[in-house]
Amino acid sequence: MALEPATADTAEVGSDFIRDIVQADLAAQTYKRIVTRFPPEPNGYLHIGHAKSIALNFGIAQEFAGQCNLRFDDTNPTKEEQEYIDSIQADVRWLGFDWGTNLFYASDYFDRLYEWAEGMIQAGLAYVDDQTHEQIRVNRGTLTEPGKNSPFRDRSAKENLDLFRRMKAGEFPNGTRVLRAKIDMASPNINLRDPVMYRILHATHPRTGDKWSIYPSYDYAHGQSDAIEGITHSVCTLEFEDHRPLYDWFLDKLPVPAHPHQYEFARLNLTYTLLSKRVLTMLVRDGHVSGWDDPRMPTIAGLKRRGVPPAAIRSFIKRIGVAKANSVVDVGMLEFCIREELNRTSLRRMAVLRPLKVVIENYPEGQTEELEAVNHPDDPSKGTRRIAFGRELYVEREDFMENPPKKFFRLSPGAEVRLRYAYFIKCREAIKDASGEVVELRCTYDPATKGGNAPDGRKVKATLHWLPAVQSLPAEIRLYNQLFAKPNPDAANFAADINPESLEVLSDARIEPAIAQGNSDAPMQFERQGYFVRDQDSTPAKLVLNRTIGLRDTFAKEVGGKG
Repeated sequence: MALEPATADTAEVGSDFIRDIVQADLAAQTYKRIVTRFPPEPNGYLHIGHAKSIALNFGIAQEFAGQCNLRFDDTNPTKEEQEYIDSIQADVRWLGFDWGTNLFYASDYFDRLYEWAEGMIQAGLAYVDDQTHEQIRVNRGTLTEPGKNSPFRDRSAKENLDLFRRMKAGEFPNGTRVLRAKIDMASPNINLRDPVMYRILHATHPRTGDKWSIYPSYDYAHGQSDAIEGITHSVCTLEFEDHRPLYDWFLDKLPVPAHPHQYEFARLNLTYTLLSKRVLTMLVRDGHVSGWDDPRMPTIAGLKRRGVPPAAIRSFIKRIGVAKANSVVDVGMLEFCIREELNRTSLRRMAVLRPLKVVIENYPEGQTEELEAVNHPDDPSKGTRRIAFGRELYVEREDFMENPPKKFFRLSPGAEVRLRYAYFIKCREAIKDASGEVVELRCTYDPATKGGNAPDGRKVKATLHWLPAVQSLPAEIRLYNQLFAKPNPDAANFAADINPESLEVLSDARIEPAIAQGNSDAPMQFERQGYFVRDQDSTPAKLVLNRTIGLRDTFAKEVGGKG
C-alpha cells in the first residue's frame, strides 16, 4: 500500500545525498518502486532523534510514491513491552506519518531465520560456541590485535546442528551457548570476527510467548528482515557503518529474496540534551522525571505533552537536513521552529502567573464592563473574545517595583501604564502586610482612555496584561526549562548535570475563562508570557497548564527570522 502524497509541510521534496541516491536509482530503473522502513526496538519511547529517521524514511516514501514499513525489531524479549509498541505507533502517527497496512515485526520471521541458520550450520558457516560471554569478548581481540579462534570453532556440522536444535528446545541455561557465524577472527573489522547470531534467552516474548528459547541477534535479524520485505534503501545512522560489511555478508550467504543496500546518515545531536536510550531509561527509572512523557524529556511523548506541535518538529528536521558527518545542533534552532509555528497558529489569551491584587479606587463598586480582545493579531478570521473589567484586578507581581531603577517603566508609586485592551491606570499606593510584603496596589484609572489610547495624546511606556479578580479562574502553571544545565551534559554522570530549575510549579496562577472553555488541548499564547498547553493532569476542578516555551528567541536574530 503506497502512502498518500504528502502535504507541503510534511514532505516537500528536498535535496540530500540519500534522496540523490534514490532519484538516481529510479532514473536508472534499478528499482521500480522505492521501499523504506523505520525499524525501532520496542524497549523504550521514541525521542526526537528518532523523529529525524521517521521523517527521512517516511518522507522518501511519500516523495517518490513508494512505501515505508513500520517494523519492530523485537528480538530481545527481556527489554520489550507492549506499552512501547503502542507508544511508538502513536508517536509516528502524531508526527504525521502512516504505514498503512505495512506493519511488521522481526518476530514475524523467526521461523525463516531459524531455518536459514540451520542451513548456515550445514554449510559450515556457523557453529555453536560454549565459551562464556566474557571469554568471547576477550578473544575477539582489539582494534590493533586479531582475535583468537574459539576452541569450539571446528566442531562438525552434525554436532553443531544437534546442539543448536537442543538450544532451541530449551535444554540449556541462559548464557551457556551461542551460535556464531564463522567468518574471520583476524578481520580488521571487529564486527566480522565470528559475530553472535543466536543467544539463549528463556524469556516470554510479547508476541510469540514461550515458543522460543533462543533469539536472533540484531545483526542477524535486521538485514534478513529487510530482504524479506523487499527494502530497497536500508537507511540507518552512522554507528552502523562498520556493520555494513556484516549486513552484506549475511545477505550474500543466505537464500534471501532480495539484496537491500544500507546507507548511513548522521544521527541528531542537540545541545542541552541527551538522546541515549540508556540515559533516558535511567532518568525514568531513578525518578529524575515523572515518566517517559515528562515534558522535560526529549521523547516524542514528552514534546507532545509539553505542547510542541508536530509541524514544528517536521520543520526542524527539514532545516537541519541529512548529512554524512556527525555534528551537534543548537537547541535554539528547535526552539525557533517551535516559536515560529506557535506564533502562527496559537490563539492569544491572558494569564497572570504570580498575581498581585489591584484595586481601582475611582471605579464604581459592583460595576463591571466587557472589553473586546483579539484572538490573533495577524489573523482577523480568528475573531475576538470578551474580557470582564471591574474594580478589582490582578497584575503580575514582577510588574510592580516600589523603588524602581531608572529604566523600569511598569507600575510603581506615581507611574502610569496601559492595561491591555482596557484603560490607563496610575499607581497611588502600595499596601503591605505585617512582614512588609506588598499585597495590594491602590490605583486610579482614566475613563477617557478606554481601549488604551489617551485623547489628549499622552503616552505611556508600558502595556501590562491583567485579569479581573472575580471573573478569572485559578490554575496550576508548570514552567519547564531545559532538563540539563550544561550545553554538553555528561552521559556517564548525567545526574550531576541535571538543571535544578528545570521545573517550577505555580499553584496560585489566574487565567481568563476563555482558556478553560471548550476543554481544548490546542496550544495558546499567554500574552507577554509564552506558549502554554493544557496538561493531561487537568480536571474540571483544577486546570493545569504547561509552558511549552517562552516568547524570547535569541536564535531568531542569528538566522534573521521572526520569533
